[in-house]
Amino acid sequence: MQDSVPKFQAIQLGVVVRRLPGATRWRKYAWKAIGVMPGAPDAQWRELRREGDAVEYHAATRPLEVYHTDTEAYLAGLGARDPSIYLVMRESFGEHPLEVLLVTASPYEAQDFADNGEDIVEKVPMPDGVVAWLRDFIEAHHSDEAFVKRRRNKSRVDQVEDGIGDPRITQLTDVYRAPMTVRRAAE
Repeated sequence: MQDSVPKFQAIQLGVVVRRLPGATRWRKYAWKAIGVMPGAPDAQWRELRREGDAVEYHAATRPLEVYHTDTEAYLAGLGARDPSIYLVMRESFGEHPLEVLLVTASPYEAQDFADNGEDIVEKVPMPDGVVAWLRDFIEAHHSDEAFVKRRRNKSRVDQVEDGIGDPRITQLTDVYRAPMTVRRAAE
């Protein structure tokens, strides 16, 4: 690892979202993230292109932040058949239909956001320039960690019988027996 390379880097990515007519009468529009634009200026839902009913918007510009501690995750993402950027969005009921929360190159981080069930995680192709930038960052910071097998403690825990059975049973012959309930005769 080189000391001259910063351990944290970021680039700005513009998020492109496409609006299509909804497939049902209950949903007026269907929204889908379709790409990112490296080095894009700040924008809030600026219309980029209109083609029939389909409209593409520059929804937001967010930083793609990479950290030296996450290089294993970035390697996993680059090792995929199609390297991808993951966009984390949330439905909004305000002026704009979606709020772009995060842009990440880590498939592990994207999975964490997908697990919560509240966020929309979309995978879009990673531009070639971003692939090269990320590879340079990984080469500067990644070091493989050797696998160390955990050794077991050799103490015997099976010879102590503390806490076995029900303390209400005074009989030592069958400590696993369920306690009998005392029934009183109705008077």
